[in-house]
Amino acid sequence: MPTPSALVSDAPLTVALLAVPDSTASTLFGLYDLLISARRDWQMLMHRVEAAAPLRPLIVSRDGQPLQAANGVNIHPHAGFDDGIQPEVVVITDLMVPPWQTLGDRYEVEAQWMRRQHARGATLASACSGAVLLARTGLLAGQEATSHWGYCDALAREHPDTRWLPDKALVTSGVGQRLVMAGSGTSWHALALFLIARYVGAEEAMQVARLNLLDWDTTSPLAYAAMARTTQLADPAIGRCQEWAAQHYDSEAPVAAMVQMSGLPERTFQRRFVQATGLTPLDYVHTLRLEEAKQMLEAGDLAIESIALEVGYQDASFFGRLFRRKLGLTPAQYRRRFGALARRLARAARAQGPG
Repeated sequence: MPTPSALVSDAPLTVALLAVPDSTASTLFGLYDLLISARRDWQMLMHRVEAAAPLRPLIVSRDGQPLQAANGVNIHPHAGFDDGIQPEVVVITDLMVPPWQTLGDRYEVEAQWMRRQHARGATLASACSGAVLLARTGLLAGQEATSHWGYCDALAREHPDTRWLPDKALVTSGVGQRLVMAGSGTSWHALALFLIARYVGAEEAMQVARLNLLDWDTTSPLAYAAMARTTQLADPAIGRCQEWAAQHYDSEAPVAAMVQMSGLPERTFQRRFVQATGLTPLDYVHTLRLEEAKQMLEAGDLAIESIALEVGYQDASFFGRLFRRKLGLTPAQYRRRFGALARRLARAARAQGPG
């Protein structure tokens, strides 16, 4: 793996940004701009001198021909797989694919190319849902990994030999830590900073962060997740129980009530509920309760003990422990972080007035 000292030479280090028809343009071009700005922009703005960029990002596709991103933006790759480029880093940015829809062999050509690059020593990286394609290489088997929180459950089912960590903004794995994954949303900022720090230097990564007002936030991405699952329709008996739970999650014994409502033996009910929702009935109730608690913490100043009671927890300390385990923040931390944001957004909406 190239080290920062290897970058002292005039030859920039090549970072291949893999483009496919499901790519999202914002992350693809955003990573391109951040990576190529390292050193160059700081020297220009702070010292009024021109400096060569130590990283050379290239947009690469299987054939090098123009293609459209998932949102219709035209992409003109710099190179194709047969053009002989040998990148030190390959990045697959997020993909606009539903989490429940497997890629199949759609991008097997790309997966094979990524495996070949890794075999010759390149680092492979993914941003957000790009981990769906990275996992197709088979290189994540036996490793820790992350992706967008909305994809990790599906990825865990398709790739059970990988330990998926939805609460991590950045994960490095494999021999030489040459597998790098950014998690949800704008965690690709952290990926760009990480790559700059590793291959150029920590100070120059910090310069990019300062110039672009980036915050390498340590908050768990799960704190942003909408935890409540949508009602499924494949199992009507379970669907009716979900609808009931959405209104009665604060009941004293909601799981027992759902078992009775379903008319099923308890073990059958438990099995079918997990098949339909991916959660046990108790975890499903916790999910609904915590989502309501999140909204109450954002919206007002009700005491945390009172919120615990409102959503169905008699023991406020248990509520606090559960909240932190599921979201990575205590209720008080969540309120401080998101309550102020919610109030600012509400004020902005009121100021806007009716359209």
